[in-house]
Amino acid sequence: GYQSSSNCGYCRRTRSGYSYYASATSLTPAFYKKLLDRCWRRSGTLLYRPNQKGACCPHYTVRLDSTKFKPNKDQRQAVNRFNRYVVGEPYLKEAARLFPIIHEPEVQSLKSPPSPAHRFEVTLEPDTFSEEKYAVFENYQRIVHKEPADKISAAGFKRFLCDSPIRRETLVGLDGTERQLGSFHQCYRLDGKLVAIGVLDILPNCVSAVYFLYHESIHSQNPGKLGAMREIALALEGGYRWWYSGYYIHQCAKMKYKIDFSPQYVLDPESYGWDLLDKEALSIFDKKPYVSLPRERRAADDTNHVSPEAEKQPDDQATGSSDADERESQNQSESESESEDEPFLFTSDMPGMPSLQEMEELDMDGLLIRSDFSDGYFLASDLVVWETESISKHGNLKSKIAELVAAIGPELMGEICVDFCRRK
Repeated sequence: GYQSSSNCGYCRRTRSGYSYYASATSLTPAFYKKLLDRCWRRSGTLLYRPNQKGACCPHYTVRLDSTKFKPNKDQRQAVNRFNRYVVGEPYLKEAARLFPIIHEPEVQSLKSPPSPAHRFEVTLEPDTFSEEKYAVFENYQRIVHKEPADKISAAGFKRFLCDSPIRRETLVGLDGTERQLGSFHQCYRLDGKLVAIGVLDILPNCVSAVYFLYHESIHSQNPGKLGAMREIALALEGGYRWWYSGYYIHQCAKMKYKIDFSPQYVLDPESYGWDLLDKEALSIFDKKPYVSLPRERRAADDTNHVSPEAEKQPDDQATGSSDADERESQNQSESESESEDEPFLFTSDMPGMPSLQEMEELDMDGLLIRSDFSDGYFLASDLVVWETESISKHGNLKSKIAELVAAIGPELMGEICVDFCRRK
């Protein structure tokens, strides 16, 4: 449901904003890709869609086109330094350099003799739990993230980075090439020891980065940059094209590295269209916390073409105040008056959501439902209370189902099943 966040993991503020949350049991890679393109992400089996408006640190979905990516000088230097570390100076003097450089230090790419200084391997493995993986996670959370030892557990690691609702599939292209889909761990081993893990969701036409963690022993090798470039290489070489690096938070200094990889595109939370995140776009993000680039550009065009009569009007009219803006302010006030524990999505200011009126006109009778009290699936219209309840009444079953449909997107309603079964 639609809930407030207790605190922000980036600026540490309390009551930092609102998100819509849903638990998933089984998702096709294609369906989860559609959710990504509507501002959703996942943490284990928990799906969430943040409300960018009013948030202390608004989250924006970004993606990179791997076919147009060209590493900058700093990124090339990071790769070259790591390559030199792995192969060693003697090897560099005696062996020919290999292309592309991102694969150069891998053991299968090196010619022998001579022998490299270290053995480096990268493998794409199922996202299953192992003590080897947990050891890297424990070290990363404790040393790099400074997390207290009592907050780190194997159960937490499994829940966060091993439990995925995304099904594993094989996609066969027109040329007969097979591409893996699902959730994976991209494992980096140095001299046989696991030193880093990239948790990835590989979907149709994209590689989505869930999390990247590494052992403190390779901190000086810029593992974050190397991991990002490995994932971009996977998107390019595997035919997935797009690399989704997760949410971008403009106000967060730790997120600035993402825009060093270009060209990046940002998802508009209102229209769900993609806009190039160039210097002009970043300058708009500098000026205000919440940004819809298409809306900002339309407003700029209107300002440039304002009539002399409009310029003479009072400030509240000259600034482009509209009925929509007034409705948003009213909705926000109503939302604040709702129960703090259970705010109503339809009186919130969540961008990109259909209105309550639009949802009342939507036919949800054919929505699939699953429950412990019935064998198999049945339709929403079969629910005893379905005809008597109204979605405008916050808190009842029909309104909660309507919130879910609105948050996911009415156009995706035919692809979901609402599961009320208790987890065993």
